[in-house]
This record gives sequence, structure tokens and C-alpha cells, in this order.
Amino acid sequence: MLKLYSWNVNGIRAVINKGAWDQFLNVNTPDILCLQEIKARPEQITVPIEGYDVHWYPAEKPGYSGVALLTKPIPTKVVNGLPEDIIKTYKVTGDTYGNPNKEGRVMTAEYDRFWLVNVYTPNAKEDLSRLALRHNSWDPAFLAYIKTLEATKPVIVCGDLNVAHTADDLANPKTNVGKKGFTAEERQGFQAYIDAGFIDSFRLFHQGNGFYTWWSHFANARARNIGWRIDYFIVSESLKPQITASDTYPSITGSDHCPISLTLDL
Repeated sequence: MLKLYSWNVNGIRAVINKGAWDQFLNVNTPDILCLQEIKARPEQITVPIEGYDVHWYPAEKPGYSGVALLTKPIPTKVVNGLPEDIIKTYKVTGDTYGNPNKEGRVMTAEYDRFWLVNVYTPNAKEDLSRLALRHNSWDPAFLAYIKTLEATKPVIVCGDLNVAHTADDLANPKTNVGKKGFTAEERQGFQAYIDAGFIDSFRLFHQGNGFYTWWSHFANARARNIGWRIDYFIVSESLKPQITASDTYPSITGSDHCPISLTLDL
């Protein structure tokens, strides 16, 4: 069995300082762990990370965004960012907030049996001022990228995709229609992955609402489970027979997101 975890830590140093980091690793012992929103550079991590091959891809802007990979099986290679041809074709060149290609958003690791893509999708922003980047450039570019990878071997995508796909993926869908994370454009972007043959692995095992991965800090939302499912493992259809579990871990604190997992019998 191979157990993969993904966790938007919303600042790895904060998770470490809260004591949640060691507890998580000791209890769950992931074979592969993908992190998003690390908000740090490698030299700023003060705790030893033992037993893993570790790869960091921080944003150029200090204290912002960034992804990381901790893996026990050694990947054949690890590549940071989207390929230049994809960037140019889909005009992923940035907006008033900056260049997403400099924000540490995509890390790809090649293993013998699959590609693993760790992604932190740009947030559309409260006023939807980054929605155009998402809809016109990022989402189609990312889909084109993972389809290119899939031409050679199955793909596993994990991370914070910053969208609730269906009404079952957030506690209050009616009042959030058209708001960031639940616009028609963002939902179409996710649906395009499904239409291209990728599987939302969590929905193989869990149906209905009440399963969330992010909660607002306001109004005691997490304790009341008023949340959103915006973190995913989406996988190539060809891997479906090997998927034995896909779960969320809302009891693990330290971040406003909880970890998620995918278990494969390879």
C-alpha cells in the first residue's frame, strides 16, 4: 500500500510552532506528503525532517504561497512550475497581483508507476479580480499540462484547487453562488478535469455533503462544520482499480485546511 497525503498548511512555520507538525507526521506516517501554502523558504524551517526526500518550491515573494514534497520513495525527477510552452500557449503571464509562475504553485514528481502533481491553484479573490486569470489561463493551462503528462503514464493531482465543485462540496451553496470558490467559471474549470477523464477520488467512497477541508476563522465555523471541500486528489481513470481509500482528516488542526489522503494498492 502507498499512502499519499496532501495538506495546505497555511504557513508551515505556524503549524510547527503550534505543535501540529510532529503530531501529524508521527500519527499518520505518510509515504508521500504534498504541502501547499508553505509561506517559507527551506532555510527558515527549523525542525529536522527525517526519513524523507524533501523538495521545496517557495514563492519569490517572502511569506507567500509555495509548495513542498516529502517523499519516502525516491522520484525519478522533480520539476517545478509549468512548462514554458504551456505558459506561452495559454498566456499564463500574470495580472495585477503578480506572475503565478513565480508563486511556487506547481511541483511535479515522476515515479515508476505515475506522475504526481502538487498544485496550489490561484485564489479568485473576494472581488473576483483574479477570476479572469483562473478561467482564461490557469485552469485550461493546468489541464493541458496534466493531459500531456498522462500521455506517458497515469497522473495523480493533489492540492488546494480553490474551488468547491458541486453544491455538496460546501455547507452553504445557495448563499455562495457566484462568490469566489463557487463561481460558474471556477466550477467549469474543475468539471473540465472530470470531462477529460480524471476522477475525484474522494467521491468513490463518500457521497453527500458534510465533508469539508477548509473552514473560515469566523463564527466558529470549524466547530460547526460550516466548511468547503476545496482540496482534492484527482487521478487518471486507469488508476481507479488501485484506489483503496480517499479520506479527509478534519480533526487534524494547525491550519484552516485539514489534510486529505489517497491510498493506492500498487
